[in-house]
Amino acid sequence: MRIARFSIGSTVAYGIVEGAGPDVVSSDPNEAKIRPIKSMPFGDVEPTESTFPLSTVTLLAPVLPSKVVGIGKNYADHARELDAPLPDEPLMFLKPNSAVIGPMDTIRLPEQSERVDFEGELAVVIGTMCRHIDPEDAHRVIGGYTCANDVTARDLQVADGQWARAKGFDSFCPLGPWLETSLDAADQSLTTTVNGAEKQSASTAELLFGVPELVSYVSSVMTLLPGDVILTGTPAGIGPLRDEDQVSVSISGIGTLTNEVMLSE
Repeated sequence: MRIARFSIGSTVAYGIVEGAGPDVVSSDPNEAKIRPIKSMPFGDVEPTESTFPLSTVTLLAPVLPSKVVGIGKNYADHARELDAPLPDEPLMFLKPNSAVIGPMDTIRLPEQSERVDFEGELAVVIGTMCRHIDPEDAHRVIGGYTCANDVTARDLQVADGQWARAKGFDSFCPLGPWLETSLDAADQSLTTTVNGAEKQSASTAELLFGVPELVSYVSSVMTLLPGDVILTGTPAGIGPLRDEDQVSVSISGIGTLTNEVMLSE
């Protein structure tokens, strides 16, 4: 099931996406619809009888997390391109929820940085409040999956020696286009393109620490709340974004997240 958070007029709601293709652009506007649901997208989902054409609504970030937990260097080839050793355990960092934006929202390049990179990633969305979850029980607390772009000011990451500023600018966590509740995350293809040119291509099977291990590890440190997001790491091929670029992250079984890039005002 695909569940989107959307706005129509002044109303913001969640709904089930019906008849859509793998991304918003390729969807037939005469067929793709969104059916509002009566509650939050976690737990029992109760659809309404009304529908709207998908082309008439604005898709928003699929969740508003209390926190975004990132995982660094979780693909061996990405660690090698950074000339960094492979981690012995998941390397965690936090992104503020104010960094979250949705599909077709604008990534703003801050004046403090001379190099801002894209990082296409699979994002895990928590569906149930949890703490100390065993890996074999992780599926019970996952609400779904979406595409993410862990935008990073690379020069500031190096200069600061820690990642809060480099990862935390407003607009540095695009999520979308929707929440896919039924997905085998163990082996999905991930591709990142900039202006249509492929920059990253990998499979989630290459993750050093898989989704169950990540959910277990993070939940051993902090309570996870419904809507919280775990970014699972990016593969090799990271590179800079520039003014007026268009960057897309595509994951099989989910869809495509696309954002425009502009200099900060």
